[in-house]
Amino acid sequence: MKNRTISFDAPAVSELLEAVSALRSSGLLSEALAMLTSRREFDADLCATRGGIEFSMGRFEDAALSYSAVALSRPGNPDAQFNLALCLQRCGRWDEAAEGFERVLRLDADWTEALLGLGACLLEMNRAQDALECFDRACRGVRQGPALFGKAVALQLLGEFERSTEIYEELLASGPNSEEVLSNCIAMNIDNHNLAGVREHSRRLLELAPHSEVALRGSVTAALEDGNYQAAVYYCERLLDAAPDCLEAWHNFRIAIEQYQFGSTETAFAVHSGGKL
Repeated sequence: MKNRTISFDAPAVSELLEAVSALRSSGLLSEALAMLTSRREFDADLCATRGGIEFSMGRFEDAALSYSAVALSRPGNPDAQFNLALCLQRCGRWDEAAEGFERVLRLDADWTEALLGLGACLLEMNRAQDALECFDRACRGVRQGPALFGKAVALQLLGEFERSTEIYEELLASGPNSEEVLSNCIAMNIDNHNLAGVREHSRRLLELAPHSEVALRGSVTAALEDGNYQAAVYYCERLLDAAPDCLEAWHNFRIAIEQYQFGSTETAFAVHSGGKL
């Protein structure tokens, strides 16, 4: 009869995951992470859990490392590949993130979130036409807001303002309080020299967000182009309150106040800025 050795092993994976889950539910993320880190041997489930906690804590580089280990151990698992791609995207590693989303789509061609992620990365890489194709695929069958928004942005970057405007108006019809859509409309109307559009969307955005720099810049642009220098001074002052270091605002403020006070016939010149895409 062989002698049996009694060992005091670390808790089983299932027990550790249960304990970590309880800590996460209580908001004790640091404690949960410390508990996982103390376990030295590799386990894909533990590593994925650690990645999820790191992601929740905004530690995207660490989360990418954790999910990378999971993805390597489970190359055919689309969830593992997606989580890694999402972390890389949050880190601003656009090329690597795009490759990750492409791996997901090779495993599951209809994964909408992967299409959206890939499209967003392609936009950041200045590949608007490729991004448009991704968003078109994501739109098939269902007119989803994020896919439509991505499509509108891609069309805007490609200079197809009419088609982009149609989609933005569709989005505003269902969500009139979308600050992101209104911001992009302001930028596009400036690029398209559509003064009425700049004025209207700036007004709507200021009603929602009185300190919006994009809306205030749009209002300054419209006022200068209208020759309404009193309004331009007013909006420049508000813009400088929100962004005191904005050189564009100081430049336009100087021109506006000179025109307003002295009635100069000098042509006003505004430096225009776009919205955030």
